[in-house]
Amino acid sequence: MFMTLPTKITRTGSGDLTVEWNDGYRGIIRLKALRDHCPCAGCQGETVLLKTYKPEPVPDMPGKYDLRGMQQVGSYALQVTWGDGHATGLYTWERLRSLCE
Repeated sequence: MFMTLPTKITRTGSGDLTVEWNDGYRGIIRLKALRDHCPCAGCQGETVLLKTYKPEPVPDMPGKYDLRGMQQVGSYALQVTWGDGHATGLYTWERLRSLCE
């Protein structure tokens, strides 16, 4: 089974990431889209024991779209740290690829 993996992730400009993939594809991800699609339970909600919990609306904090750091998690995801301190979302490679323009 062939799995698509990022080979290089580069910050380009003030609001983009360029992601190069092992199949030759090169995609752009807007930082706003990356943050707005954060997969963590606090942003997307979660289902526990057949009960769905939706997150409470939170006002935008300063630094919400300010990328402060990125770190690979194992061999399956990227963890992103934002300027407002948020860092709990793990973007799987599949999710990251789906956000590429």
